[in-house]
Amino acid sequence: MMAEKKRILLVEDDDAVGYLLTEYLSMKGFDVSWAKHGKDALVKLDQTKYDLAVLDVMMPQMDGFTLAERINENFSELPFIFLTAKSLKVDVLKGFYLGAVDYLKKPIDEEELVIRIENLLSRLEKPVNTGKAIEVFTIGKYEFNSLNQELMVEGQKIKLTVKESELLKYLVDKRNQLCPHKDILIKIWGKNDYFNKKSLNVFITRLRKFLERDGNIKIENVHSKGYILRYEP
Repeated sequence: MMAEKKRILLVEDDDAVGYLLTEYLSMKGFDVSWAKHGKDALVKLDQTKYDLAVLDVMMPQMDGFTLAERINENFSELPFIFLTAKSLKVDVLKGFYLGAVDYLKKPIDEEELVIRIENLLSRLEKPVNTGKAIEVFTIGKYEFNSLNQELMVEGQKIKLTVKESELLKYLVDKRNQLCPHKDILIKIWGKNDYFNKKSLNVFITRLRKFLERDGNIKIENVHSKGYILRYEP
């Protein structure tokens, strides 16, 4: 029995690049849907469930950053990566702040893109819930459902992005232990480098904000070493 093709949403306004990437990714076994601008992408997202979105940053009508914000609001379970000609550090960090799982600069090497997509999908694939694994955790006043990517506190539901949920799950699994920067980055980002480390810092800040309703929960920064999530289960 053949494995089901992974569905990729490509959002790219350049006809030449869009056609090339659609053909190449299709040739590599992906089911690719090509949207030429952000509004078209949102329509497709309402109609079809995708495994990964590949977003150009500089587009008319709605740029990739704005589209990413809409994805976080309405399709938070969907991981996405950015493709862009913008190489300024601030743009890269903004992409990671919005929840991107990767960031590739144009011109795109098609083979590298395929390898990164395959690695990301392999890493992000959720395990089948057999009923044996514990996927719901009590964190102080919070209940964390890692499968549904949700935090519940005082009757309020906080929807997490894929990356936020992965990071929190990693810290919970190693609660009250030092989690070195390198180990977190390789496990969740797949690569230990400067930009990913900056992205990690941003996500830690976001998790701290989500968890601030319980003063007994702390994510401690151990200078130059890593982080410790401290709480009593």
